[in-house]
Amino acid sequence: MDDEVLAGEEPISVRVPADWHGARLDATAASLFPQFSRSRLAEWIKAGRLLRNQLRGKPRDKVVVDDELYLNPESEDRVEWSPEDLPLDVLYEDEHVVVINKPVGLVVHPAAGHHSGTLVNRLLAHAPEMSALPRGGIVHRLDKDTSGVMVAARSPLAHKSLVAQLAERSVSRIYSAVCRGTFSGGGTIEGPIGRHPTSRIKMAVVPDGKPAVTHYRIAQRFGAHTQLDVSLESGRTHQIRVHLAWRKHPLVGDPVYGGRATRPAGASERLLSTLTDFPRQALHARELTFLHPESSEPIHVSAPVPGDLAKLIQCLSEEDPA
Repeated sequence: MDDEVLAGEEPISVRVPADWHGARLDATAASLFPQFSRSRLAEWIKAGRLLRNQLRGKPRDKVVVDDELYLNPESEDRVEWSPEDLPLDVLYEDEHVVVINKPVGLVVHPAAGHHSGTLVNRLLAHAPEMSALPRGGIVHRLDKDTSGVMVAARSPLAHKSLVAQLAERSVSRIYSAVCRGTFSGGGTIEGPIGRHPTSRIKMAVVPDGKPAVTHYRIAQRFGAHTQLDVSLESGRTHQIRVHLAWRKHPLVGDPVYGGRATRPAGASERLLSTLTDFPRQALHARELTFLHPESSEPIHVSAPVPGDLAKLIQCLSEEDPA
């Protein structure tokens, strides 16, 4: 996930806008509560956790404009994760939040095949109070091989605030990305993202996916590649990777969406080896801005481009000039 927004457990109430008048309840809920999957929302409708005008309904029920949808999400069972005193690159912290620079190769949560050494394990050793929070204080995630800035909650106040800010899309996130191909200028990619129809390990732009909007501007032009500054309006799994690949500009090194490697015409051996050997998607979460949960003051944190990506950019500037 380039920067997947994780759901919170606080009750949420919204009104049905005019453009969803007459739509199914589950489809409308999936649009208005994008941090949850449609299948999960359908289960909560059946269980009475998602009410329409304080009444229980069915997923296929039709909604009308100004209906009130009240969602009381089901809290996840807290998993006991072990703290591990391992390196942690802290960029900013106080009693409520901790902002870290996640290195390439670090998994965020313990899972099958990654029971230890994760970011959560390290955070629990750094701030033990985070063990009492949902998901150990994690409110959004980056892919294992995407580097950069992440914020996590250290207090219940911060967890509630950060989840709300992410759901409201008021958290600003800027990425550095290097992709194949050239652009005439900056722009916006808008396409709903969901599971790939034939590959369960991949995401794709699909008609019934969740709304996703990606903005990009050109940071540096090369002959057959482009460095982009990318920002998100939504937080879908693999969003930047999927959107750029969909537009035929996959990230350099992307093992899932990159497709077959290309050989730019006239490329030097140094450039070819650099492109071939780059071991991950060329993506770095460079900047993050949010409102402090207690003071409401803007907090802006940035992380320098890591060495492998900096070397790739340097090689492109020298061997693949515009």
